[in-house]
Amino acid sequence: MPADWSPSQYLRFADERSRPFVDLLARVDAVDPGVVVDLGCGEGELTASLARRWPGARVTGVDSSPAMLAAAAAHAVPGRVSFIPGDLETWEPEGPVDVLVSNAALQWVPEHRRRVVEWAGALTPGGWLGFQVPGNHAAPTHALLAALCRDRRWADRVDDLAPSTSAVDDPAGYLGVLESAGLRAEAWETTYLHVLRGPDAVLGWVRGSVLRPVLARLGDDAGTFESTYAEALRQAYPERADGTTLLPFRRVFAVGQAGTSR
Repeated sequence: MPADWSPSQYLRFADERSRPFVDLLARVDAVDPGVVVDLGCGEGELTASLARRWPGARVTGVDSSPAMLAAAAAHAVPGRVSFIPGDLETWEPEGPVDVLVSNAALQWVPEHRRRVVEWAGALTPGGWLGFQVPGNHAAPTHALLAALCRDRRWADRVDDLAPSTSAVDDPAGYLGVLESAGLRAEAWETTYLHVLRGPDAVLGWVRGSVLRPVLARLGDDAGTFESTYAEALRQAYPERADGTTLLPFRRVFAVGQAGTSR
């Protein structure tokens, strides 16, 4: 799992990061769930939206980041919305779950395919499991970062943090995972074209995600690494005449429903 997160940096692009969550939940057709869990809940705003969608549900957000959980506390509602610490590599539900969702978190869990099957087994009859993960590990943002992590100047400290193209599956792969768990499933992908504003906007985006653990590991050398990476990003994602930068971002979605006779 990455180093602790910065809620403010992550929320710099809150609108762009929330769109896939909305698109994912549009395919979760639960009517009146009682127990809803958000795995990798981050700073909690999207988790709280689940309680507004399902007013009768008890919603729990799970995250391993103390900073994110501290920010999420502002969205807690006694008896309705709560946030708890948990590592997705080992977290288990306390009982049956009606809806279990995860938004842009499972890519950090090496064994998440096995974990998805295990969580599917905790669903109530007719329960739902849905998740989305970034599918852009071959994009310049990640390929350039991987190359720098393996550069001899930094490889001894961050080679293991180089983004891997095998970190997530394609839609067909996740469809197979959910079907193997006995769920009626669907999977798809979407490429969003984000229009980012401000200087070094793509660098600002990755500072809130995949770049963060690398910089945390490098300490005093983080500035040199970041400036080298920033220059490579400017070449790969040139700023347009109006000061904006286009960032294509592929995401992979999967949703499954348990049978009603479990």
